[in-house]
Amino acid sequence: MRFILPPAVPATAFLLLAACVGAPERHAPSPTPAPRPAPAPQPAPPPPAPAEWQDRDTTAGDWRYQVDGAGSVALFGADAQSSLFVIRCDKATRRISLLRSGIAQPAMTLRTSYGAVSWPASAVAGTVPATQAIRAANDAALDQIAYSRGRFAVEVQGLPTLILPAWAEVGRVVEDCRA
Repeated sequence: MRFILPPAVPATAFLLLAACVGAPERHAPSPTPAPRPAPAPQPAPPPPAPAEWQDRDTTAGDWRYQVDGAGSVALFGADAQSSLFVIRCDKATRRISLLRSGIAQPAMTLRTSYGAVSWPASAVAGTVPATQAIRAANDAALDQIAYSRGRFAVEVQGLPTLILPAWAEVGRVVEDCRA
């Protein structure tokens, strides 16, 4: 004897088995991450300084010419009290002193459109410490400074380079010392 199941029984059994499966697990929703603040905009980096001194901007300031008891002087800076560079004539010795504010290495290099010269320098103590180079008034390099095409550079290792306009005051002090 064979036992035959009605066709509805296997379908019903299948549905009953499917009902035994539990409901899917529900997880708590993950919190939405807080939005990160946008990074502050960074200022654009300044353009690199030109490598050649002739292409750099001149140092801020003006030349002033003065006569005193010892000779004449050309001062460069924002004002006479805060000069960055001084060219002084000592008429008695016919010597030109070039003073760069700040004390650094024992050499001063001047660059002109004619080339570069490096002179020995020494520290000068005073109300404003400075580095000084002294030259004879007839030194041809002084003419190169005075007649440089528009500007000249003063370099003293350890101090920022000065790019100075070659104005008439420079030549005037040199000529005062030669007269």
